[in-house]
Amino acid sequence: MENTENKKEEIKKAAPTKKIVATKEKVAEIKENNKENNNRRKFSKPKRDFNKPVVNEFEEKVIDIARVTTVVKGGRRFSFSAYAVVGNKKGKVGFGHGKANEVQDAIKKAIKDAQNNLITVPIVDEAATVPHEITQKFLASKVMLKPAPKGKGIIASGTVRSVVELAGYSNIYTKTYGSRTKANIVRATIIALQKLRTVEKIADLRDIKVEDLLSNK
Repeated sequence: MENTENKKEEIKKAAPTKKIVATKEKVAEIKENNKENNNRRKFSKPKRDFNKPVVNEFEEKVIDIARVTTVVKGGRRFSFSAYAVVGNKKGKVGFGHGKANEVQDAIKKAIKDAQNNLITVPIVDEAATVPHEITQKFLASKVMLKPAPKGKGIIASGTVRSVVELAGYSNIYTKTYGSRTKANIVRATIIALQKLRTVEKIADLRDIKVEDLLSNK
């Protein structure tokens, strides 16, 4: 009996040492795995330099800000509506509209909307003008765009000038007819720029050579 009791005591004493050894081995394995994971993380993501200034290639211009009054049961609610044009002066331009209770929020929404509605327009490299004459109507507003020679500059009203400048044109004739509503004039100008076609584009659509197209003229 004494021998069996002594053996049981020895087993009880030995058991914790085995557990401690096992736990030490597991801790070592976990540390190695953590080291490997840390090394992987270091090489997976490059560090960002937050000190570098963010360069935005697009320029913004606010076309119009209007105060909107809504009459409700309790009185009147005032909000603001903003129209903005965005462009990179390299053939990309967009027009956006935003509404909010504050002016700054309305402008931010308009700029974001304009960036989401960018279009690409053709520019004749020699004179930085439109490829051909075009007239476009939107509701009661009508806009005419016409190519101009190099050095002529931009002949346009303030509303059309903002769109044409941000699109990247340096020489152009423009004329506005009918309603002078700024939003409608800008929309008419944007649609007119969308409909412009270069000689190469027209030749490609007709499946003929550019020389043949020019000789037919």
